[in-house]
Amino acid sequence: MTSKTVRLTMAQALVKYLCNQFTEIDGERVPLFAGLFGIFGHGNVTCLSEALEQVQDQLPTWRGQNEQSMALAATGFAKAKRRRQIMIAATSIGPGASNMVTAAGTAMANRLPLLLLAGDTFANRLPDPVLQQVEHFNNPTITVNDTFKPVVRYWDRITLPEQIITSLPQAIATMLDPADCGPAFIGLAQDTQEKAFDYPEVFFEPKVWKIPRPRPDRDAVAEAASILKTAKKPLIIAGGGVRYSAAESEVATFAEKHGIPVVETIAGKGGLTHNHPVHAGPIGIVGSTSANALAAEADVVLAIGTRLQDFTTGSWTAFSKEAQFVSINAARFDAIKHRAFSVVGDARETVKELGAALGDWAAPSDLMPRAKELFADWNAILDSHQDRSKDAAVPSYAQVIGVMNKVAEPNDTLIGAAGGTPGEITKNWRVKDPNTFDCEFGFSCMGYEIAAGWGCAMAQEGPGTPGGTPFVLLGDGTYMMMNSDIYSAVLTGHKMIVVVADNGGYAVINRLQQFKGVPGFNNLLTDCRIQNRNDPLHVDFAAHAASMGAATRHVNDLDELEEALIWAKGNDKTTVISIVSDAWTWVPGDADWDVGVPEVSEFEKVRDARKSQDDIRARQRVGV
Repeated sequence: MTSKTVRLTMAQALVKYLCNQFTEIDGERVPLFAGLFGIFGHGNVTCLSEALEQVQDQLPTWRGQNEQSMALAATGFAKAKRRRQIMIAATSIGPGASNMVTAAGTAMANRLPLLLLAGDTFANRLPDPVLQQVEHFNNPTITVNDTFKPVVRYWDRITLPEQIITSLPQAIATMLDPADCGPAFIGLAQDTQEKAFDYPEVFFEPKVWKIPRPRPDRDAVAEAASILKTAKKPLIIAGGGVRYSAAESEVATFAEKHGIPVVETIAGKGGLTHNHPVHAGPIGIVGSTSANALAAEADVVLAIGTRLQDFTTGSWTAFSKEAQFVSINAARFDAIKHRAFSVVGDARETVKELGAALGDWAAPSDLMPRAKELFADWNAILDSHQDRSKDAAVPSYAQVIGVMNKVAEPNDTLIGAAGGTPGEITKNWRVKDPNTFDCEFGFSCMGYEIAAGWGCAMAQEGPGTPGGTPFVLLGDGTYMMMNSDIYSAVLTGHKMIVVVADNGGYAVINRLQQFKGVPGFNNLLTDCRIQNRNDPLHVDFAAHAASMGAATRHVNDLDELEEALIWAKGNDKTTVISIVSDAWTWVPGDADWDVGVPEVSEFEKVRDARKSQDDIRARQRVGV
């Protein structure tokens, strides 16, 4: 330690510190912060941009088109890197900052690291009210940036230049903590960004951060092993934590040795390949008949790295009320859910220790053949729905996905998030290589898809990723919400392939609306308040994407889609393909979902749906 100092503005010191943080991925030392997405405004252009301009070779700055989408791109990057490397999103104050709140919620729900830097009002308040300041008459300390507090793991406002000395390390530690991982927000008061301070030189010494792997309590492991040994029909649920812990091979080895089938959550899908011997399909509301049958029969459920979202548990109707849960999770909050016996620890290390504690114990020998039989039946269902010989006026999602799956290389990553695609890709996509599937369904954020495709394409350039091309599937409704990062990807030279399935509106919500008895309205173009419902205006998505510089095609059938995808694979830039798809054909599910249904209604179908909903709730496990 020395007493030497260097005089820098707060903004300069912040950037210098970020440039000196490193991590290791697969044994290779890389910058912890791979880059920064930025849209400058008066709240950050004069000071923060002055600091960033000088380090473009160390911390590249990428210009965003929309604050929300660039932060979603950063989130997609972090997911592709499995939380081992981080991107930054920086904005001005006011609307620029608040535009990132949705992206912060997406990262928060999915437990992903994201550093958000936003300009703030003046700490000295002398020029108040400044441009884009929202004034609270009874509390002058509140600014727009307070809206981030519910959707980040770490929040701070820098009003003195020396505060970053303690704040930045805490923000990074939070983002890299397996139990507490999530976005970090730091507001930068405009007048504080400019202030100079004599920072200790040691503050800027290069540091290599390593993600901790907390080991579990030995007694807890022993008790978990005792519970498993009582099981006649055990089941493993592999969640996203398996992937973020890089525990895929350990979980697979554990399952094979002990004869336990593995089913996957939406976030966990892709930890195993589709045809892995222990894989029995995705579980839950958008899951497989095979996984859901095994869940209903299970007497002990080993949940690894999952927060047990309602789409995994069928709103807690997918399991027997007598089933015992053993939950392995780095986060205590998740581990104790629903009266589970909790083992708090890193997924990879805990599975190793649990395997040692089990010794040679294995589940009954008829369990795995039963799982394989059920999974074969599920594959037959998928084959039927993806069959291209079926005579249909327009193709279904399943058929479109089947063609995309056929053309995609094993290391290409499929990306989806909202609307009808999450259920259909979770069911229909057959993963060829591990960690090539990204369905953002923690927040199910419409607009994530294309932005995440950009971020995922960036992530493929470094270590720790498959290295293929992102395949993005989204509907027309999501495309209309957020598409500007097609232009971003073209500008920066990051390639993705985007397939727009145009089913004429918000088709999956129309499906839910009518399934619960409400006459369809305000979802499909044909039932909205528009000038011509009989012949509504449809967007030419190929032409729109072409205006942003993408290579494009509109195709009319599945054969043309396959040909276009092969052509797209050979392109050297982002390609967008549009196809009209069916709004009414879906791969059916066999798990229930608890949603609100009116207790009283003029519609008979709603009253019938309410009775069904009461039946669902009567079958729920009672827990926390």
